[in-house]
Amino acid sequence: MSADSILDERFVVPDHVVHRSFAAETVVLNLETGGYHGLNEVGGFMLGVLAATGDPGEVVRRVVTEYGAPLDRARTDVASFCTDLLERRLIERAKRLPGR
Repeated sequence: MSADSILDERFVVPDHVVHRSFAAETVVLNLETGGYHGLNEVGGFMLGVLAATGDPGEVVRRVVTEYGAPLDRARTDVASFCTDLLERRLIERAKRLPGR
């Protein structure tokens, strides 16, 4: 899957995933698998934006604004982050409504 295609999708954090941010990291737990994951500050920020908006493109925009990351680097990093979260079953593709 290309970076462009994953950035055009919409995602949700499923009910079986819980996350909590602390000063230095965000803790993510998949209740179905028992998998525990720790994210650094930027990863926690990206997950928070993704959970709130479902839009990887918005995550890219906010990473560029908040951290001053170059656009190409932010796009690559967010696409990789989303791919990793999908593989770990920490996010799911949002269901599309008929006709959209």
